[in-house]
Amino acid sequence: MTERLVFRVDAVDGQARAGEVVTRRGAFATPAFMPVGTLGTVKTASPGEVEATGARIILANTYHLFLRPGTATLDAVGGLHRFMRWSGPILTDSGGYQFFSLSRLAKFAEEGVTFRSHLDGTAHLFTPERVIEVQRSIGSDIMMVLDQCPALPAERRTLEEAVDRSTRWAARSLAVRADGDGAMFAIAQGGTDVSLRLRHVEQLSELGFDGYAIGGLAVGEAPEEMYATLDAVAPALPATRPRYLMGVGRPEDIVEAIARGVDMFDCVMPTRNARNGGVFTRRGRLNMRGARLARDERPIDEGCRCYTCMTHSRAYVHHLIRAGEVYGIRLTTLHNLTYYQDVVRGAREAVLEGRFDAWRRAQHAGWEAGESS
Repeated sequence: MTERLVFRVDAVDGQARAGEVVTRRGAFATPAFMPVGTLGTVKTASPGEVEATGARIILANTYHLFLRPGTATLDAVGGLHRFMRWSGPILTDSGGYQFFSLSRLAKFAEEGVTFRSHLDGTAHLFTPERVIEVQRSIGSDIMMVLDQCPALPAERRTLEEAVDRSTRWAARSLAVRADGDGAMFAIAQGGTDVSLRLRHVEQLSELGFDGYAIGGLAVGEAPEEMYATLDAVAPALPATRPRYLMGVGRPEDIVEAIARGVDMFDCVMPTRNARNGGVFTRRGRLNMRGARLARDERPIDEGCRCYTCMTHSRAYVHHLIRAGEVYGIRLTTLHNLTYYQDVVRGAREAVLEGRFDAWRRAQHAGWEAGESS
C-alpha cells in the first residue's frame, strides 16, 4: 500500500514553516488555506474557479454530507470527488464542531454522540467508528477523528473530560482504519489551559497519526489568549507531521498562527463575508455596500490577481451587491478566496526567503493603516 500522506518541510524561519503535503490525490504547498465546501460545493464558485484562486485542497463536512445526500448516494456515485468534479485532495471534518455549534441537538456519551438532525429532527448516533465509515463513503483524503469540543470558558473538569474522551475516541478511530482509507488526523483539545493542551498533545502523539489538528480555539476567547495557547501548543506537536488549526480564519490570525508553526487552515469567513458584501484587502476590510464606493472606478484591491479585480470596478460590484444580484456575491467570493490564497502564498515565499518576520510586520501595517482615500 502506498503511504497515505507524506509531509516535507522545505524551510523554517523562526517557528514559521514552508513545506509540502502529498496525499493520494495530489500535493499542496504549506502554509495552506482550505476553502470550505461543506456540502460538496464552495458556495457560488465552481471547482475550476476555486482551483484558479490557487487552492489545491478543500474541506467538506462529514455531518452535513451524512444528512444529505447521505452515504447511500455517495457510495452509488463513487464518492464526493466524482460527484462534485473536484480532482484534488479533500479533507473532511468529523462533525465535532457541528455538535458544539448545535449543542442543543447533541448529547455526548462514551459510545459517541447522539444527535437530532437540524433538518428534520431525526435521531442519529455518531460513534468514532461510524464517523470513519462515513468519511470512507465520501472518499476523504484526510479524515478527522471524532472529538469533543467544549465551549469556552469552561471548568477544568469539563475540559479534562473532553480531552480524555477525545483521546479514547482517537484510538478507536485508528483501530478501524482500512488499507484503502486516506490519511487520519487527530484533534488536540483543552481550551486555553496550556498544561491540559500539552497533556493531550502527548497522548495523541503516542498514538501515531498522519497529522495533528488544534481544535477548540476561536470559540469565544480573546485573540491574545489564542496566541498564547498556540505559542505553547503548536511547537509541541510532532515536527514531522502537518499542523492544522481548525476553523480560524481572520487573515491576521492566520499570519500569527503561521508565525507559531501552523501549516494548515480552514474557515467559512472568506465566503460568508463575501455573501454579505464584505471583502478582505491588503489595506483592511471593505464593505461593498458602502455609499462611498458608488462611483469608485478602482478595483477592490489594486494589485490583486483575481478575476474580479482584473475585470470589474468597485462601483460595479457595489451596485450588484446593493441590488442583490447573485453575480455580485460570486465576484466578492472569488476575490476573497484569491486573497486568502495570496496571504498563505506570501507567507510561504517569505519563509523560503528568510524574511518572514518583515513580511508579517508589513501585513499588519497594511491592515492597520486602512485606506488613505
